[in-house]
Amino acid sequence: MSSNDERLFAMLIYLLSFFTAVLGPLIIWLVKRDESDFIDYHGKEYFNFFISFSIYGIISGLLVFVVIGVALLPLIGIAAFVLTIIALIKAYNGEKYAIPLVIRFIK
Repeated sequence: MSSNDERLFAMLIYLLSFFTAVLGPLIIWLVKRDESDFIDYHGKEYFNFFISFSIYGIISGLLVFVVIGVALLPLIGIAAFVLTIIALIKAYNGEKYAIPLVIRFIK
């Protein structure tokens, strides 16, 4: 089980992503990743999530010209929001949560 500080910083990675998609989570992850494996895990997980869902969004944006993207874009947005909330809660509970549909770019 992780300490309260580790859980708080891991949760803040996801919480700050609502306000600053990259900068806030990146600062927390870079400052705290050497101190805690738990924070390092959630930082990597968040950035894998961010990269993956950015790719999905770009592809869906291109698919708007074929009309399929019109339905996919809102679904991707809703999925990203819900999965971020779930990851935030799991991080605060001290659990290592592997976000579904994420391509593991950073290992």
